[in-house]
Amino acid sequence: MRKNISCIAGALLLAGFSACNHQPEFKVEGTVADAADKMLYLEQAGLEGIVALDSARLDEEGVFSFAAARPESPEFYRLRIEDKVINFSVDSVETVKVTAQLPDFATGYQVEGSENSAKIKELVLLQTELQNRVNGLSGMPAGIAQDSLIAMVEAYKDKVKRGYIYAAPNKAYAYFALFQQLNGYMIFDPLGNKEDVKCFAAVATSLNNLYPHADRSRNLYNMVIKGMKNTRTPQQQAVTIPEDKVQETSIIDIPLMDLKGVTRHLTDLKGKVVLIDFTAYGNAVSGARNLLLRELYDKYAAQGLEIYQISLDADEHFWKTAADNLPWICVRDPRGPYSTYVNLYGVTQLPTAFLVNRNNELVMRLGEKTDLEAAVKNLL
Repeated sequence: MRKNISCIAGALLLAGFSACNHQPEFKVEGTVADAADKMLYLEQAGLEGIVALDSARLDEEGVFSFAAARPESPEFYRLRIEDKVINFSVDSVETVKVTAQLPDFATGYQVEGSENSAKIKELVLLQTELQNRVNGLSGMPAGIAQDSLIAMVEAYKDKVKRGYIYAAPNKAYAYFALFQQLNGYMIFDPLGNKEDVKCFAAVATSLNNLYPHADRSRNLYNMVIKGMKNTRTPQQQAVTIPEDKVQETSIIDIPLMDLKGVTRHLTDLKGKVVLIDFTAYGNAVSGARNLLLRELYDKYAAQGLEIYQISLDADEHFWKTAADNLPWICVRDPRGPYSTYVNLYGVTQLPTAFLVNRNNELVMRLGEKTDLEAAVKNLL
């Protein structure tokens, strides 16, 4: 009798232990046609980057099934084959079903069991269409291409604002819409565009009410606070600060890609005197200006001068051709006038330049009457 009681107690203890360690799961399952012998990956698109969760090698039938711990608040995941990606979200759903085929894996798939994931697909298709239209601007005159780009982006943002963000700011797909990209850069600007900050604020408010302790809620809230500060005060101050006496406690970083596709940071240039130059190579004065900068660079580069030149040209090919033989750091912001950095630095005309000292502090906005060489020598 004592032995039977011990066995029963042990069984109950084991069952209780197992129950405590069993977390709710979500499943994503389905088929991928024409993908025999391909590796399919389940990944989480977290705030810190992409995290691999599971993988499977597909057979002729292409059937797959993954399971993972269900998140406490809406999270984003993706299925990936090579460089083709299907984005989806998970909140309270238990099963997401995906049917796809390899050739159009990223855009031609079908998703069931998740309204958010279906809306995310709509957003992906809209963004793909926009990207294709922007790619079609290549080869057009710079001015026409720039005007067309601005009009396309504005129309896209207006459609997404009305149809996805303001329509349902409490939905995961509204959050997804905020972080869509064009040419590798965010379409909605959370730091420098006042109207875009309102979009982020609408979603942040809803998420904070529903999931106040979620990392995404806190992160989005912090972005909105920064954006509100940037659009309420710094832009106004930029007009009143004397051009030859701009004083800042530290540099505002400008991480952009150079001609080789490498992201360059102003903060990596600490220890050098840096000339930040906002320009457009299609500008009539650009050629003559670069000749002057070339002379300055050849004379003082060995002493610690670096030039960080930011192109706002709409035509990427034109920029690469024009900047190919320049010896300094050449980066491009495809947003042009939509650039966050144009707003943060108070740039109202091109070219506009600033000087940064060896401590990575912004010390001077260069005016038309500034003796550039004397200013550089003083900082060196």
